[in-house]
This record gives sequence, structure tokens and C-alpha cells, in this order.
Amino acid sequence: MFRRTLLAATAGALATPHIANAQSGAWPDRPLRIIVPWPPGGSTDTVARLFQPKLAEILGRPIIIENRGGASGSIGSAEAARAPADGYTWMLAYDNEATNQTVMRLPYRTLEAFAPVTLVATGPLALVAHQSTPYRSFADVVNAAKAAPDTIGYASSGVGGLAHVSTVLLSARSGMSLVHVPYRGGGPALQDAVAGNVPLFMSNVVIISQHIRAGTLRPLGVTTRTESHHVPGVQSFAQQGVGDFEAPTWWAFVGRAGTPEPIQRRMQEAMALALADPEVKRKIEEQGCDVVASSADACRAFLAQQIDKWGEVIRGNNIRADS
Repeated sequence: MFRRTLLAATAGALATPHIANAQSGAWPDRPLRIIVPWPPGGSTDTVARLFQPKLAEILGRPIIIENRGGASGSIGSAEAARAPADGYTWMLAYDNEATNQTVMRLPYRTLEAFAPVTLVATGPLALVAHQSTPYRSFADVVNAAKAAPDTIGYASSGVGGLAHVSTVLLSARSGMSLVHVPYRGGGPALQDAVAGNVPLFMSNVVIISQHIRAGTLRPLGVTTRTESHHVPGVQSFAQQGVGDFEAPTWWAFVGRAGTPEPIQRRMQEAMALALADPEVKRKIEEQGCDVVASSADACRAFLAQQIDKWGEVIRGNNIRADS
């Protein structure tokens, strides 16, 4: 099942004459859809709905968001990959898109099926401990795990996702061995983490920030190269001695490969305007991520780097979707 949300465009409120031409030309002449390959309420759905109204206003057409969750985002991505390359179907991809390329057997390849438009935002993952645990620092976890290997569990949103794969790499570089406790999505994992049913949780900050502020979950480190203002006072793992470790979470806006170049350019310009809107930018960054609004070429290069980097970790550790 998926949920559709239709937002009517605001007539006459187009941002620039150049983008206004998109309304008077052949595209767009009907509503557009953005596939979110995750259920409602998650970080990807949240980010999409924050820029959706402004994008509809700029393009002068309604925007429909379709939530196509399941199989770590691959069901929705496969649906988007089958869509006509006519500029009316787009997708907001999450970081699992990169890891899925190696973990799963998919009917498409990301960089062949999609035309990257913009890297919307990036942010930190954070390793958090429940307040009832004795872990006051990342060093506490490392020492405890080395003293008793394979006894400390950490939750993630699923097998093969960035939270899982990055923790595998983090553990290897720290010389410890943790027990992965995968869930079917960040929501169920969060529930058990907040309840204290699992001692550790690796997650994007978007869904755990309020629990960090409340003191229920204690942040031990972030996956950005340096400290993040979204988790103030918490050092990155690189700063805590784990080499050059870096594993940012991210959201990228893509269309179908083969979409006419003029349409791709118009959408990139429209997304740049939407993400530059102060209110949109503020709301997205309040969620625990930083707006990037990159060029299409920079987005493609970033996706290729992420697919290669995490593919190597997945193969090296024999991580499979059924593991």
C-alpha cells in the first residue's frame, strides 16, 4: 500500500521567468510524481514532504508523493526504474540505494537506470546507547566488546543498509565484534532502542534527535568526518581514533535515464530554487541533516563513489540480504 498526497500549485508564484517557461512549454503539462521508496513517516518521506510544496509552486503543477516501501527501498526504486522517461516520474533516493546495488540482486543498476538531478542533503549517522547501559563513550563499547566479543547487540534499520554496513566497517577498524540486530525499518528499530530492548542503535539523526535531547538515547559518536552541529558536543569516530572513517547518510533526487536534457535541466533548476528557499532549508536542517543542493554531475559522482566504497565493504565481509 502507498499513500498519495496531492498539493495544488500556487498560481502566479513561480520563482523566476526561466522556470516559468516550464509551465508554458510542453513540460510539465500535468501533475508529477515523486516516488519515495519507504513508508510514510521515515526520514526520506519527511525530507520529500518538506521541499514538495515549494517545488510544486515553482513548476506550477501539482506534485504527488507515492510511498512505495519494502525490501530496503528496492521495491520503490524498481518501480521508478520502470517508469517512462518522460519527466513525470522522479524519486528521492536514500543511502540504501548505494548498498542495495551489491547486497541485492536487482533488475536495474542505479547509474544506468536513473539520471541524477541533485544531492539534496547529507547528515551524520550516530551510534547511540540506551540510558540504562553502562556505555558512556565509544571507548566503553570498544573495551567491553573486546573483553566479551559477540555479546553486545546493535540495532539497525535492516541488513545491508548503510547503518549496518558502516558499523561493520567501524567494528573492524576498532578491533571489536558486535552482534547485528536488524529490523524492518528505522521505526521498529527505534521503538526497541528507546525501550532499552537493544543496547546500541546506529541510525540517522533525523529519527533519533528528539530522544537524544530527552536523554533516553546517549550519543557515542557520529559518522561524519568531524563533529556535527546536529549532535553538539559529540566527536566523530575519526576524531576518536578510527582513522579516516566517514559514512554520511544522504538523500538524492533522481529521474529516469533518458529523460530529455531540457527537462532534466529545468528540474535541476527548480530543485535548486526549492532547496534555497530559507524556510525549506531551515525545516530540512532542523531534521538533522544539511542541505547540499549539488549539481547533477556532482550528484552522479557522489553516487558512484558511494556504490564503489560500500560495495567493497559488503563483498569483503560477505554481507547478503538474507544474512
